[in-house]
Amino acid sequence: MVGVFRRLSPCPLQSNFFYNLHFQNKTNFCMKFHKILIATLLATGVYTVHAQNADQPQPTNKYDQHKVFSPLFYPEKGNEYRTAAGAPGSKYWQNRADYKLDVTLDTAQHRVSGTTLITYTNNSPDGLGFLWLQVDQNIYREDSRGEATSPVTGGRFANKTFTKGDEIKGVYIIKNGKSEKVDYLITDTRMQIKLKDTLRAGGSKLEIKIDYAFDVPEYGTDRMGRQLSKNGWIYEIAQWYPRMEVYDDVTGWNVIPYMGASEFYLEYGNFDYTITAPASLVVVGSGELLNPTEVLTQTAINRLAAAKNSDKTVTIKDSTEITKGNFYPKKANLTWHFFCKNSRDVSWAASKAFIWDAARINLPSGKKALAQSVYPVESAGQKAWGRSTEYVKGAIELYSNEWYEYTYPVATNVAGIVGGMEYPGIVFCGGKSQGGELWEVTNHEFGHNWFPMIVGSNERKYAWMDEGFNTFINKVDTKVFNNGEYFEKADVQKAAPDMFNPEAEAIMNTPDVIQADYLGYAAYEKPALGLTILREQILGEERFDYAFRTYIKRWAFKHPTPWDFFHSMDNAAGEDLSWFWHEWFLTTWKLDQSVKAVSYNQNDATKGSLITIENLEEMAMPVTIAIKEENGKTGIVKLPAEIWQRGPVWTFGYKSTSKIVTAVIDPDHILPDINPENNSFSGLPVPTGVTAASVVKGYLDAIGGTDKLKSMSDVTIMSSGTIQGTEVKETTKYKSSNKFYQDIIAPSYNNLLVSHIVINADSVTIQQMNGSVVMDNTVRSQTKARFLPFPELDYAKAGYTLTLADNLQVVGDQLAYLVIVTHPDGLRVKSFFDMKTGLKIKQFTDTPGSTVNEFGDYREVNGGVKIPFEVKTTVLGQPIDFKVSGAVANTGLADGIFK
Repeated sequence: MVGVFRRLSPCPLQSNFFYNLHFQNKTNFCMKFHKILIATLLATGVYTVHAQNADQPQPTNKYDQHKVFSPLFYPEKGNEYRTAAGAPGSKYWQNRADYKLDVTLDTAQHRVSGTTLITYTNNSPDGLGFLWLQVDQNIYREDSRGEATSPVTGGRFANKTFTKGDEIKGVYIIKNGKSEKVDYLITDTRMQIKLKDTLRAGGSKLEIKIDYAFDVPEYGTDRMGRQLSKNGWIYEIAQWYPRMEVYDDVTGWNVIPYMGASEFYLEYGNFDYTITAPASLVVVGSGELLNPTEVLTQTAINRLAAAKNSDKTVTIKDSTEITKGNFYPKKANLTWHFFCKNSRDVSWAASKAFIWDAARINLPSGKKALAQSVYPVESAGQKAWGRSTEYVKGAIELYSNEWYEYTYPVATNVAGIVGGMEYPGIVFCGGKSQGGELWEVTNHEFGHNWFPMIVGSNERKYAWMDEGFNTFINKVDTKVFNNGEYFEKADVQKAAPDMFNPEAEAIMNTPDVIQADYLGYAAYEKPALGLTILREQILGEERFDYAFRTYIKRWAFKHPTPWDFFHSMDNAAGEDLSWFWHEWFLTTWKLDQSVKAVSYNQNDATKGSLITIENLEEMAMPVTIAIKEENGKTGIVKLPAEIWQRGPVWTFGYKSTSKIVTAVIDPDHILPDINPENNSFSGLPVPTGVTAASVVKGYLDAIGGTDKLKSMSDVTIMSSGTIQGTEVKETTKYKSSNKFYQDIIAPSYNNLLVSHIVINADSVTIQQMNGSVVMDNTVRSQTKARFLPFPELDYAKAGYTLTLADNLQVVGDQLAYLVIVTHPDGLRVKSFFDMKTGLKIKQFTDTPGSTVNEFGDYREVNGGVKIPFEVKTTVLGQPIDFKVSGAVANTGLADGIFK
């Protein structure tokens, strides 16, 4: 499902913008949007990566190669069920559950009622004296364990309203065609059936019949629910029938209760199900519709036939047909009959408000499937859900060609109240999503048809085995979809301080244990980044892709554990990766690589150089170093992680022909180095005569001069950027030296006010997502200092201290002066000024959690002063490039704006 990075409070949006963000976190897309936008505010100056001071001593080295490269990572040997090579063993088994489901949707009462008939097959070597089932609707009861463990501040999985949960009318065992009531006990979201006769091992079968009903909650913990559109209710129905718990060779019955954050672990089987509903509703569901002639008009059937042969989207039901009443057979109710083969679950949606379109999916085997979307008129348009079917088709075809062929006959995207949630062959995505964010959530949710729909891992325990794997393949997919239309290269270095913050938790924890504000990293982004590093930096794409496909093929429609994955990747790739699995998945270790020193053989650079690097933190990674010489020669050196088997310091030779000007570790920012400021070496000292004051004066002169800056009475700047395809707009106003105003809004969310900041002399007001930020005097003072239009004008005043670093610094491919400014309140700001132009190109505050801002494209506004028309920053690993769309000065802004 959709993720959220670092949740702060209940999100008012019912769509995914990213947890990150399934996104971000499963954390939801709406929550991810919430978090990213909040972080955008912080990136603009309120709080700004942990950076080491140029004048402070190096941190203590924490690295111990014996811990990283321990030979005792794998806890168990292989057995007859699961081999040491990571494959199912010769006696691997799993039980099976086949379902016959018949329900009715009562739209007047918002109620589902009916019967489930389960044929359960015990393929285990154990006799079973009792059975366990899931009754997930009980999470919506006021006395549920999920409600009891929800924070009082709410959250994605907190109930907004309550129902009676699963109302069980009767539970029966069917023998010889006769129903016999059974003894059962319901505990929260679990039902135990106590059998009179043991269900024998080795393939014995049992039929269970359950009569039940439940009220459909309006907000079903962002996994199901109903939403009122202008043309009627949209129902998204999931966890809608009692389901068998998994009995496996690892723990026996898997009976962790459903409490919201952790998802599902389910047996495979065939699903034959019917939904009876008012005839005016369009019903879509997992699998194939078996009776189209009974529920569709001939016109709709003909249009579907055309769609099945078209690579372009074909309209099945348009907006004009919603209210005309000619789209469905003239009956009071219709019964829709679906069948889904070899699946772990089924879900469905229904509404008379649906627009419906579809197109053909082309699979690598030559088979065809159908991509389709249903959405209300409020979601229509080519900038929104009008492209949904294109996105569905693109995602399914790309994943099928890259990893494993899609296994269902239909792929359906539903717009409604659910921000982002996945089910076999059908997903629910936020109806307000559009553009890049709609691609992101659609691509993410359909990626789940590989993890965990095809590869059936235990989501209750290991969210990363579906969310992390899926987030990884999402990024591979987005890079190539429509020639990278929505691809944004991540700056992993800038994401590292948040991903590896002091409160970070290890990936290998159950989702209900991981704190909500870190779940987006632990379940989604960190495992995805780990796989990306394995693919691009350690194994290479060819070896990684072969091993990953091998894992998917081995465990398709089976139940792998983390150790099965680790062993399978090691064996298929031909690499002992135990060191990587340990540090990345089981610990919270960090990475900090640095350039320690450069020397020359016989003090002659033409005879070659010796470059010493150091690993300061506990994690080991490969090293890439970009080297530039004085004569213009450049080179790239790549070193494997095994250099760190020898200890925390490594020296290697480089065939230089002149002095080394710069040596930069990880020049493309692809590793999560928490302290990139020590990644660069510059062999060039600051030229004689250059001082911190002269550098600052050079900058002020470069942007217009002190006189012009002081004569500028006010300035208004409009800019915009995108976060995972969603546009955010920023309006900034300055007046004199002590008045500041800034708004950041999300236009596609009804101009949602993400942040609002006003500074007027000593008064500082900050609002984030409609909530006020409480500040102490230190934060208030620092905020004022950071939002001055040209703070360099104050640097000559009493209380400010300026320090110039001795050597030139490396910023991208530029050499720069580093000036460290200590404000009167103790705030330290690091500013980098281009050696050639004098312009400020990078800045951050020397505080933990600080965000780096980079500036470019300086242009003159009507006051004769230059400002950067491009500000680059990165929030949670996602690049944000704010570009100025308009800037005016000296317009006579009224003082009332700053109240």
